[in-house]
Amino acid sequence: MNTTTTIPVNRDVKAELKRQAAEMRQDFARRGTLVINVVSSPGAGKTSLLEATAKHWGGSRRMAVLVGDLATDRDAQRLAPFCPVEQLTTGGACHLEIPLVQRGLEKLGTNDFEFLFIENVGNLVCPASHDLAEHVRVVLLSVTEGDDKPAKYPKMFRTSDVVVVSKMDLLPHVPFSVEAAIADARLIQPDLRIFTVCSLTGEGVADWCEYLDERRQTLVAANAVEETASQ
Repeated sequence: MNTTTTIPVNRDVKAELKRQAAEMRQDFARRGTLVINVVSSPGAGKTSLLEATAKHWGGSRRMAVLVGDLATDRDAQRLAPFCPVEQLTTGGACHLEIPLVQRGLEKLGTNDFEFLFIENVGNLVCPASHDLAEHVRVVLLSVTEGDDKPAKYPKMFRTSDVVVVSKMDLLPHVPFSVEAAIADARLIQPDLRIFTVCSLTGEGVADWCEYLDERRQTLVAANAVEETASQ
């Protein structure tokens, strides 16, 4: 006869992960590293955007990428010529969590980065509920997906800071309204920053990179004020 034994752990695992994420975020800020969690549905162009970002900066910024996928390291291989990168393979899990991010950071072997990008698993549901110690959460919305994604997946857009509308070169060929998508997204999160880009042609990439620089400068300045106040 099979029996089941329940063992109480008396510990809120989710609360512990949130605590770890908050501590890591503060530590990144002290080191001057802006952490960007990049999320989207599969195939929206996350890797292409990061590749275009690295090419635009041309080595003038110290950036690294942690790439999340269910299987393979193909995206990491694409980015490896441009910056330090580590693959985070979930083995079936539909999102990244802090312990896997921590292991990826250990493999990177250095913390001297100005920008750390976390390319999350392609999914507009589960990643919305997991804090990866990011300062900025960016959701990509490809014009090939349909402009109704913000209304269908409100939590992802509500918990994000930025929307990047990607693959703009294909806009003339698909029934996608940028205006409708942005309007829906801002009904959910009025403070969203919006960028329209084509990673292949470079359209909009300069504005996106300028925004990242500004966010990092704000982070560094705020941390300097905190350190001065604590002395």
